[in-house]
Amino acid sequence: MKRVLLVGAGEVGAKHLDALAGADGLTVAGVADPFPRAALPPNTPVFASWHAALAALSPQLVVVAAPPGIALAAARGAAAAGAMVVVEKPATLDPAALAPQPGDERIFVGFQPHFAPGLDGLLARLPAVERAEVVLAVQRDPGYFRDWRRAYATAGGVLHQQAIHGLTLALRLLSSAVETVDAEVAHLRGLAESEDRVTADLTLAGGRTLHVAASIDQPGPPRHEVFLHLADGRRLAVRGRNLEAGLGDPADAPTHEQLRRRMYSAVLNAAWQPPHPCLFPLSALRRPLEVIDRVYRDARRVRATGAVAA
Repeated sequence: MKRVLLVGAGEVGAKHLDALAGADGLTVAGVADPFPRAALPPNTPVFASWHAALAALSPQLVVVAAPPGIALAAARGAAAAGAMVVVEKPATLDPAALAPQPGDERIFVGFQPHFAPGLDGLLARLPAVERAEVVLAVQRDPGYFRDWRRAYATAGGVLHQQAIHGLTLALRLLSSAVETVDAEVAHLRGLAESEDRVTADLTLAGGRTLHVAASIDQPGPPRHEVFLHLADGRRLAVRGRNLEAGLGDPADAPTHEQLRRRMYSAVLNAAWQPPHPCLFPLSALRRPLEVIDRVYRDARRVRATGAVAA
């Protein structure tokens, strides 16, 4: 059995515990969190710090589900200790912090929806995409924005926390540089520092375009999808609540626990063979964060009164 250390046992950590509970060949050897809120497996050792947990357990896999900032330091500490690492997005809000360091090749970002049906072939071939659209429509109530999510400095905005799975997938397929950005960020409900909606139109080198429409105040069934318009005329739809259907039938979509288990296996295998095409290296996260930063920097700000702040 491979020993797994979970760093951070809050809302996201609980989702990893659910996935790990059914993962063949993996056992949760310990949890690093001074105040765990998730229900832990019986007799699971709990450590106040990831430093102490790494020293005591020598895990083969470390899953980091801590807030941005803490997450990056913990992931790099685990990699330096010899573990393979999955770190939850966005890991950091500072693109410069992702300048390569020794050990970063052992760290992969937790984009489990990128393991959805059909995306392995798509990411292995990297077809020419002329235009992409990222659509997010979910309902997040004020209670969601608590603790570390309340402040932009510790949580980031909707693009960092909500739409990053689809945005990053689109940017993996649109590799050219961003030339222009036309964006609007709307703050309508006063949810701490977070916005309710982001719309953006990006023009990339070569005439390629990316449209983003992300809303967290939308009633109805949640959706997070990516539409790809290829140079050969095909249109591909990556569908689901959070892309989990991939290119397949939404009725046959795998669960998020299944997608996470595929990701854990791929990360462990990357210790001795070329990485699976769906894995997302830590080093590759810098570009999406730079694009997100530019969208927020250049966006018009709309407040509840209807006034626009540049």
